[in-house]
Amino acid sequence: MRHKRLAKKFGRSPEHREQLMRMLCAALVIHDSITTTLKKAKQARRDAEKLVTLARKGTLAARRLAAARLRSPEAVKRLFDVVVPAQAGRNGGYTRITKLGTRRGDATEMAVLEWVLPAEAPAAQPAEAPAESAQ
Repeated sequence: MRHKRLAKKFGRSPEHREQLMRMLCAALVIHDSITTTLKKAKQARRDAEKLVTLARKGTLAARRLAAARLRSPEAVKRLFDVVVPAQAGRNGGYTRITKLGTRRGDATEMAVLEWVLPAEAPAAQPAEAPAESAQ
């Protein structure tokens, strides 16, 4: 019996399943939305929301734990610099799952996993022009 077991197995070994969730979370952080099966989206949402909660601490230890989970320096940087500031006013519920219908090949339920508040890249600061002296 599977009483109180939250995680799905997806027909994979534990190592493969863990790597799949890391890859989905990193893709969500980098691309802001991903299209996957509904069950994978629900599982990835749990991991992604835990990452945002961890990253909101902003400490070096939190950054190292996120780096260990994501395994992508680009994703870690974007998580701390772009995603967390966009989710600043929220106490949870950082992601949204939108159902897309069934996939044509095998009739699997598909979904889009995305951030509730879109993460916008910080605008590049223009170089300040030197003040011209009045003559």
